[in-house]
Amino acid sequence: MRCPNCGFEQPIAPVNREVREHAWEELATLAPKPMAAGGHVLKCPGCGATNETTALSGRCQFCATPLVASAATDRIVPEGLVPFRVNKRDVHDNLRKWARSRWFAPNNLKTVSSAETLHGTYVPHWTYDAATASAYHGERGEEYTVGSGDDKETKVRWYRVNGTVQRFFDDVLVPGVGHLPADKLTALEPWPLKQAVAYQEEYLAGFRTLRYDIEPESGFQTAQDKMSKVIEEDCKRDIGGDRQRVHSVDTNYGSVTYKLLLLPVWFASYVYNGKQWQVMVNAETGEVTGDRPYSPWKIAFLILIVAVVATLALVLGKHHH
Repeated sequence: MRCPNCGFEQPIAPVNREVREHAWEELATLAPKPMAAGGHVLKCPGCGATNETTALSGRCQFCATPLVASAATDRIVPEGLVPFRVNKRDVHDNLRKWARSRWFAPNNLKTVSSAETLHGTYVPHWTYDAATASAYHGERGEEYTVGSGDDKETKVRWYRVNGTVQRFFDDVLVPGVGHLPADKLTALEPWPLKQAVAYQEEYLAGFRTLRYDIEPESGFQTAQDKMSKVIEEDCKRDIGGDRQRVHSVDTNYGSVTYKLLLLPVWFASYVYNGKQWQVMVNAETGEVTGDRPYSPWKIAFLILIVAVVATLALVLGKHHH
């Protein structure tokens, strides 16, 4: 922790506590979410102003002193977090590399590296574990050929099959906020979840921390959708043969556990052509994802080159004959 006024630094002593999973059954014993619509009123220790916020941490809007609310009042307290490792300077470097490596980006996109706003933000994510057993019905296709020479044709004989597959899922990750684009958050993966440290409020000072607005129950439905895609591939592998059809899968989820983790993201936004564009950076690995403009001139030029090459190939081909 660094004091913004005098620069005094104090290391955060990690608590001797494991980041642990919580049994699904625990959810039923928790009180409903007590969060008030207006959020929390936090009194700033710097200037004494009161700040109303729905976030867990941020800065005083009057004097920029870091503010941290207590998570203890939430229905579910974060179990752990992955700390910020990529600092502000490195973010600018990563943004510069990202902007340079974008195909078809306008040449003056280099402005991204001097992003107008840069916010370090902890984004809540749910993780789920489950032992699954799935019974499936389907068909296995065996290919065979008929005829010979130019009349050769591949046909398929289908056989009805059923069976069961099992798989243990560990840390299936689901964003805990609905107002951020899920596909962009997914693009920041993988996260080193095993390196998460036990949650302490001190880690949040100086960063924004979003509260979760997707409850663990609906997050688990998203996790099941993710799991079902993997299970379907398991079923196809189990069916074997040359081709597979899966008609129905009935999955049993056992030993379900969940936890709430805070993951560090740098949010950068820049203005290009009068439009606001947003970029996210994984503050652990440096991975960058985000919106970028396309240069219509560069794309038109490439289409022109492809057309010229195709025409040349056609002319040369005819000439050769």
